[in-house]
Amino acid sequence: MSRVADEFPAEIPDVPEVISCRRMDHLAWLTIERPEVMNCLSFPTLKRFRTLLEELRDDKTLRCILITGAGEKAFCAGADLKERYTMDKEMVPDFVRNIRALMDDVEAMPQPTVAVMNGFAFGGGTELALACDLRVAAESAMMGLTETSLAIIPGAGGTQRLPRLVGKSRAKDLILTARRLDAMEAASMGLVNRTAPKGQLGAVALELAERISKNGPVAVRAAKDAIDRGCELSLAEGLEFEAECYSRTLETSDRIEALAAFSEKRKPEYRGE
Repeated sequence: MSRVADEFPAEIPDVPEVISCRRMDHLAWLTIERPEVMNCLSFPTLKRFRTLLEELRDDKTLRCILITGAGEKAFCAGADLKERYTMDKEMVPDFVRNIRALMDDVEAMPQPTVAVMNGFAFGGGTELALACDLRVAAESAMMGLTETSLAIIPGAGGTQRLPRLVGKSRAKDLILTARRLDAMEAASMGLVNRTAPKGQLGAVALELAERISKNGPVAVRAAKDAIDRGCELSLAEGLEFEAECYSRTLETSDRIEALAAFSEKRKPEYRGE
């Protein structure tokens, strides 16, 4: 039994169909398959999502993970409030802990992750996008940390990840007002990395993921680690950690291949080792 399965109440089933995993060469698409409820996160969805991430984490052939929602209406509408309303009071802490853990799992993936935001992303949906390394949004997408309008706060990392991304003042504006914003405004403040016109979201996201996957896999993972962990340190400590991450690339066959490809004026063929 997986480590993740042990973190859920025994009565929560493993339902494979709520999250699909589609491999495309060195890429993987994880899709929340609940369009009828705007791809919201139920207990079984959280369990399946976290289990898939656990399975993919150590796959060194995987160079980028794209996360999206089924359909065109919603990326993820956050927690399943209908389920929450009928949930036994004793189970609520387990649900909250696991939705937080999902965001932590996404952030901790060694492979770069891209949120492909095809529609609404409110509350936990925005928090899921914030946990990813990069965000691509359809021009029609809407997002926001709307929890204060429901008399709660963003409790799955929103109050911590949003200000680190867009600044404390902007984060307070969005969280305290529960304001929703469109993709263009989100892009203007750095919340979204790329926007895509109607019908082009998949192509824009795929182009980004493929650009990442063409680079040295060990170097990409090391660079991600250097940024994520180094930015939480002082500059001096961050620079020291950067040096540690750099050293991981020095003895790789990929680095030798890069030098050979440059000398021979061809594209390198990286193997992730």
